[in-house]
Amino acid sequence: MRDEVRKIIDNVGQVIIGKEEVAKKLLAAILADGHVLLEDVPGTGKTKLAKSLAASLGIQMGRIQFTPDMLPADITGLHVYSRQSESFELKKGPVFTNILLADEINRATPRTQAGLLECMEERQVTIDGETLELERPFFVIATQNPVETAGTFPLPEAQTDRFMMKLAMGFPSREEEAAILQTYSREDPLEKLQAVMTKEELLSMKEEAKRVYVHPLVAGYLADIAAATRKKERVAMGVSPRGTLALMRATKALACMEGRDYLIPDDVKALACDVLSHRLVFAYGGRQEEARALMEEILSQTPVPVEDFGRRG
Repeated sequence: MRDEVRKIIDNVGQVIIGKEEVAKKLLAAILADGHVLLEDVPGTGKTKLAKSLAASLGIQMGRIQFTPDMLPADITGLHVYSRQSESFELKKGPVFTNILLADEINRATPRTQAGLLECMEERQVTIDGETLELERPFFVIATQNPVETAGTFPLPEAQTDRFMMKLAMGFPSREEEAAILQTYSREDPLEKLQAVMTKEELLSMKEEAKRVYVHPLVAGYLADIAAATRKKERVAMGVSPRGTLALMRATKALACMEGRDYLIPDDVKALACDVLSHRLVFAYGGRQEEARALMEEILSQTPVPVEDFGRRG
């Protein structure tokens, strides 16, 4: 799988300069059947990253610009009366796609935000009592601005927990920004970006990631990390079993992307902060930076198992 992953990352790199690690984690989330929350200031390339990834994978992409007056039906769809057929016909919403970009999700009201819950968790939509399956793969990339809080509605813990990872783009270095200026001085490379993979190939990669072997000692390591988050005095609510399962699925995808059919502790260390930090609820408040620092502290204190992790039985 390493060659396929390299092709995707290089293709995205034609549009997004210097963010290979973020693109790699996004791909891992897709292969692990997860969703990603991108939190960063405007203009760092969040939307372009989502579009370039969808274009590289050869799958459909839908986009929703969240606003305070948006209703759940604007996401899922609704039945509209047709004069021609003299009956109600279903008008599907933008959620019926493969990659859904939920732009500025925290600008919508909690009622509208909750409209995504069933889509994200069950991969289905219920409209007027009728349940419809979403096409596979289905992947949500939601963005939010952490600085501008006026007129926003923070995501509740129940919905934040539905996101497998919380990532940030970050500002480019001087060299990367100079390369961005050179690249975009001629044209927007996204307009000519070609797919390097088919939907069928992507689904095959997802199945391969599921078959990655997890040694009992690595499973114990995952459980130890989760348990440690529940014992910290500052934490009112630690990582739930859903978070531990999300970390296992994400790290299995990462191991597969690295060309291994088994999980090692380094895979866990590579993604633990991205998968678990946003699930921590502090007793007296606490910013995301504190959550990541606490997760790094937990990782440094949790004993790492040593074994031939590829050996079955």
